[in-house]
This record gives sequence, structure tokens and C-alpha cells, in this order.
Amino acid sequence: MMTPRQYFDIIPKYVDMNIRTELTHINEFTFAVAVILSAQATDKKVNEITPALFAIAPTPVHMMVLGVDDLKKYIHQISFFNNKAKSIIGLAAALMNDAGADDVNYQFPTKYHNRDALMKLPGIGQKTANVIMNVLWGAPNIGVDTHVFRNAHRYGWVNAAANTPERVEEQLLRVIPKKYHNIVNHVMVLHGRYTCRALRPKCGQCPVANICTARDKTI
Repeated sequence: MMTPRQYFDIIPKYVDMNIRTELTHINEFTFAVAVILSAQATDKKVNEITPALFAIAPTPVHMMVLGVDDLKKYIHQISFFNNKAKSIIGLAAALMNDAGADDVNYQFPTKYHNRDALMKLPGIGQKTANVIMNVLWGAPNIGVDTHVFRNAHRYGWVNAAANTPERVEEQLLRVIPKKYHNIVNHVMVLHGRYTCRALRPKCGQCPVANICTARDKTI
């Protein structure tokens, strides 16, 4: 079995480590909104609709002015847009009274710079909180999206009991050396999106193909 240490010693050399996220955003609030929208939707689809939305609602205050009904008009192409609209407006309402809530360069107050505090905000579950903390503040949290979930199982790093993102994260934190924790999501997402894909993985172009023992290798 390819070990996490082997994987993370090699793969970061072949992905763009300067890309912290491929989600379009203009500040920390809009990044959180984009992450909420990306649940069960592709980053590509989210990025198609958010520029117009963020042009008029880049802050919690502006989002509250927009309101839930008009927000739905911008995001109706996204899966579960009704629930996501409610979550986003709820998030904006929760942040309304904080300093900078109407600043286009919005940053989360430091009181939200921990997972428990973030998860008390509407629309932010464990995976979303992990992604926000990792991308925005470099925290060693592992956001388990579809790529991380799939390939953690594909490489045999987690067992069959890891059937939720939370359980996958728990097992990955144990088997992946701590020094890699802050790049796990970044590296596995880019590698999983473009090379180690769910269907027709590009094993012939993969730098770890010679040590990978995944059963669905194409070479």
C-alpha cells in the first residue's frame, strides 16, 4: 500500500501549491459563501454564478439587503439552492453586528478563528469550517470533500467504517504525519480533480503510479 508519507513527499511537487482554492471569492465572507454553495456542486459551477452575486453582495450587510428571495435568483442553478440561500442569509445575519460587516475587505473576527465557533454559525458544518480554517488561516484541518473522501478509500488509508466525512477526517489525522496536515485538502483535491479522478483516472500521468496499489488503476 502506498503510504501517506510517500504520497505527500511526491505529489506536492506536481500540483500548484500557490493555489489555496479554486473557488472565486473577494474576501473571507464571500469565500465562506462559496464553500457553502459548493456542497454537492462543482467548483466550476459555483464559479459561474458567484461573480455576479459577489458584485452586489460582497459583505454580510449587503447580503442581508439582497435578501433570501433575490439571493435565490442568483443561485437557483446550484443544487439545494433553497436551503443554501437560507443558510447564507442566516450566516449574514449572524455576522451583521460584528466589526467590518459592511467592509468589502471583510475578515472574520478572531473570535471565529476556531472550528467550534465557526460551526455555531448558520450553514457551517465541520467540513465547511475545516476548509475555511485551512484555506484562509493555514490551520492544519482536513476538509473532506468528495476527492479526499474517494481517494482516502482508494489508497486504503481509511477503512470501511469511515463512511462519513467526519470519520474519514478522524482516521486521516491518525495516519497522515502531522507535518502534512495543513496541505492534505489542497493536495488531494487538486490531484483528485485533475489526475486521480473518480472515472478514468489518468494513471499514466500520475507521479505515484509506480507505488500506487489502487484496485482501479488504469495501468
